[in-house]
Amino acid sequence: MAFDVAAEAYDRFMGRYSRLLSPQLADLAEIVTGQHVLDVGCGPGVLTGELVQRLGAANVAAVDPSEPFVAATRDRHAGVDVRLAAAEALPFPDDAFDAALAQLVVHFMRDPVAGVREMARVTRRGGLVAASVWDFAGERAPLSLFWSVAHELDPGVVDESRLNGAREGHLVELFRAAGLEDVEQAELSLSLEHASFDDWWAPYLGGVGPAGGYVATLDADHREALRERLRARLPGGSFTLTSTAWAARGRV
Repeated sequence: MAFDVAAEAYDRFMGRYSRLLSPQLADLAEIVTGQHVLDVGCGPGVLTGELVQRLGAANVAAVDPSEPFVAATRDRHAGVDVRLAAAEALPFPDDAFDAALAQLVVHFMRDPVAGVREMARVTRRGGLVAASVWDFAGERAPLSLFWSVAHELDPGVVDESRLNGAREGHLVELFRAAGLEDVEQAELSLSLEHASFDDWWAPYLGGVGPAGGYVATLDADHREALRERLRARLPGGSFTLTSTAWAARGRV
C-alpha cells in the first residue's frame, strides 16, 4: 500500500479531509479530560493532534506501520508516545488505555478482526473502541468521483469499494466479530471547499494510497485523459464537496 510517502503528501491528499473528521470521531468515542487514549494507524498525526488538544500529549499514544508517518507524528506532537507498529500487533499491555481509535485505517488492515481485537485488548474493560472508514460502496467518499471516472476509462481498474468496512454495516460486523459489545453504527459527514479543480487534482499526483498509486501507473496520455474527464465533471472555480464515512463504536 502506498503510504510510505512524505507526510506533507498525505496532508495535501487525505489530511485535508481527516482534519474535519477527527473531532467527530473523538466525540463518538466520548473522549474527555483525564483519559489515556491510543490512536491506531495515526498517519502523520491528524487525529493525534485532536486528541492532544483534548487530553494533553502525555495522555496520548499512537502507532503506525509507516516510518515517515511515525517520524512526522513525533515531530508534530512532542510528548506523545509514538511507535512503529501495525494494528494487528500493538506494542502495549492489556488494559493500557481508556479508549482506542482508528481513523480511516480499518480499510487497510491486513486482518481487520485481529486489528480491532487488538484495539479491544489494550483498552480497559468498559472502555470504548471507535473507528471510521469512507463509504466507498455507497459512492460517498472523497475519492468516489475519481474512481467512477477511472472506471469509465479503464473498466478493469480495482477501486476501493471492497475494502474493509466500505459498505454499510460491515464495520459493525467486524467490531462484533472482534468481541466488542453494545456496537453502534454512525455516519460522519463533512464538507470541504476546494479553491479550484487544480487544487483538488494536484494531491492525486503525490502517490498516496490506492488512488495515488493508480495515477502513478498511468502513462502521460491516460493520465491527461483522466484529468480532463474529471475536470468536465466538476464545477469551474471554487466548489464544495460533501463526503460521508461509516463509523462504529463498541464497548470492551
